[in-house]
Amino acid sequence: MTQARTVLSLARLVALRDVEVDRLTADVAQKEALRQRYHHNLDRMAQLCADSAATGSLPPSLSLNCGNYKQAVFDMMAAHQRDLALHEADMAVTQRALQAASLKRETLDRVREQHSAVLQVEQDRREQKRQDELATQAWYRQRAS
Repeated sequence: MTQARTVLSLARLVALRDVEVDRLTADVAQKEALRQRYHHNLDRMAQLCADSAATGSLPPSLSLNCGNYKQAVFDMMAAHQRDLALHEADMAVTQRALQAASLKRETLDRVREQHSAVLQVEQDRREQKRQDELATQAWYRQRAS
């Protein structure tokens, strides 16, 4: 009975690790989506800078306005790139946690399978012994009649 409890406990632990792996997988997916949005925003801001007119051919007031606009977009791009770098570092930490949780889950599942196999061998042995005892009783009854 102890072996059966061990298998049951290990199955519960594997289920808990499954929940943890699922949660971390969802976190990684959300962070990947956010990373894609950062990249899309950076691409779009770079396109905005490229599409703005050359400032040399404009009157001074418009040239100053266009220069300020480009500088503001460049500053925003720099902030986005810093945020993206921090986000990618956080994402790497989450991915490592996911790998560790997956490894723990796989290890626990292997241990559970081993204990389950041992339990199955014990159950098969008990069943064979019971069948042998029944066959012996039937043989003795047949011999006595």
